[in-house]
Amino acid sequence: MNPLTHQLERTIVIGATRATVFRYFTDSERFAAWWGAGSRIEGRVGGAVHIRYPNGVVASGEVVDIDPGNRVVFTYGYEDPTKPIPPGGSRVTITLEDDPGGTRLHLRHELADASVRDQHVPGWRYQLAVFSNVAAGEQHSGLAVQVDRYFSLWSEPDAATRRGGLATLVSDSVTFKDAFSCTSGLEDLSEHLGAAQAHMPGMRLRRSGDVRQCQGVAIADWVAEGPDGQQRAAGTNVFDLTAEGRIAHIVGFWGK
Repeated sequence: MNPLTHQLERTIVIGATRATVFRYFTDSERFAAWWGAGSRIEGRVGGAVHIRYPNGVVASGEVVDIDPGNRVVFTYGYEDPTKPIPPGGSRVTITLEDDPGGTRLHLRHELADASVRDQHVPGWRYQLAVFSNVAAGEQHSGLAVQVDRYFSLWSEPDAATRRGGLATLVSDSVTFKDAFSCTSGLEDLSEHLGAAQAHMPGMRLRRSGDVRQCQGVAIADWVAEGPDGQQRAAGTNVFDLTAEGRIAHIVGFWGK
């Protein structure tokens, strides 16, 4: 085998905790969620790696090093002899570190040929994006319930209940911005919700449609209804999420 002297490197930040991200290298069901149905991994040194891409291409290798929560190293090559990397013909190292935005993932793919390395750049760009979104989706799987609870607190009349509810949903440093608001911190947001009730008595917010999440950022449409149940306004909120699943920033857009 030619020496693996050519390296492809990429770094991304995934909006999920390191524990969540690492599970995708020890659990075959999760591994298949970002590679393709039928893919699997044995999360131990000497364990088999089997990747079945959606287009039917198959790659294989084995785990050569694993440091739980921190690093996994595996060989990688194609079972089709016409492909440029034979089974075990390259090496992939994935390292995980904590990051303010979640988990910083660094990929190093070592190959024997520079042109083959270059061919794999777009593939890894795509595959890591899929991985990031799948892991963030698991981390924030209860997001619709959180969003609904957040909207309901806009009409919660009791200040202590309102603040306590927000404390389970948002970070202490949460910010909220829309055409009429610019708040900073949990206390400021809770007081703003109370003030909104004074200016718009009986108004209630509810979610309209599904919550859409991508890479730790979510969008949810809403409608505002008066005491008579009639719609008075509508808009969209963008939620920036922490890796632990809380809401860090909110931007509201009025109208559709």
